[in-house]
Amino acid sequence: MAIPRTRGISFSALLLAWACFLLPAAHGLAREETPEEKGLRIARDASARNEGFGDFTAGMTMVLRDRHGRESVRQMRFKVLEVRGDGDKSLFVFDRPRDVAGTALLTHAHANTPDDQWLYLPALKRVKRINASRRSGSFMGSEFSYEDMSPPEVEEYTYKYLRDEPCGELDCTVTEQFPLDRKSGYSRKIVWQDTGERRTWKMELYDRKGSHLKTLTFANYRQYLDRYWRAGQQTMKNHLTGASTVLKWTDFRFRNNLQDSEFTRPALRRVR
Repeated sequence: MAIPRTRGISFSALLLAWACFLLPAAHGLAREETPEEKGLRIARDASARNEGFGDFTAGMTMVLRDRHGRESVRQMRFKVLEVRGDGDKSLFVFDRPRDVAGTALLTHAHANTPDDQWLYLPALKRVKRINASRRSGSFMGSEFSYEDMSPPEVEEYTYKYLRDEPCGELDCTVTEQFPLDRKSGYSRKIVWQDTGERRTWKMELYDRKGSHLKTLTFANYRQYLDRYWRAGQQTMKNHLTGASTVLKWTDFRFRNNLQDSEFTRPALRRVR
């Protein structure tokens, strides 16, 4: 059948013209990602890159510095058990100095409910639950709070993308995180993550009044199992007191076949 023509213009040409007319309109219908949606997507991407590690252990040196530069040093062990469908379980155990040896912090992070934390004090032979109202308090005299020592979960925050900008030799996305827990010690966090691997390099922490309280920086990243990145050093600076705490991480070991029974309240009393 012959293709109909209209005033010398082929039918196919009319279709092409009509398509060119519709394309800009169709493009305009595509809704742009909101800053909140983009912030959430970045957080989910960063979290997904850390899934599947199973468990890991590490050694840690904690260096506490007051505003005058005086230091005290503590040695700890750390282990984490990944929990599918919920937050991870973690355990800090102090080895030195002698006056804190055996002190242990157990955390059960949760995706949709407040985290559970318990502190074992060997001198008292007692396990103390860390109430939600105390989670903003100092962890063992450091500039890290109990809240800071809990593995973060995506569902614990809302997010907002702010901008992209250089951070050292890398390009970073800058996002805001707003805790959903009303008893959080923070009103918001501003986080710098590189666009390539989604590693966190800096985090500004704001108190409930909106003041810039602390800054956490990360350094000396190494990759394990060709996938998982871990910082070798974290530094928390308190802008109110001038004090700081440095965490130096060593000897990361993954997939040690850790058992859930190692992350229970009764197990705290057996920690050595």
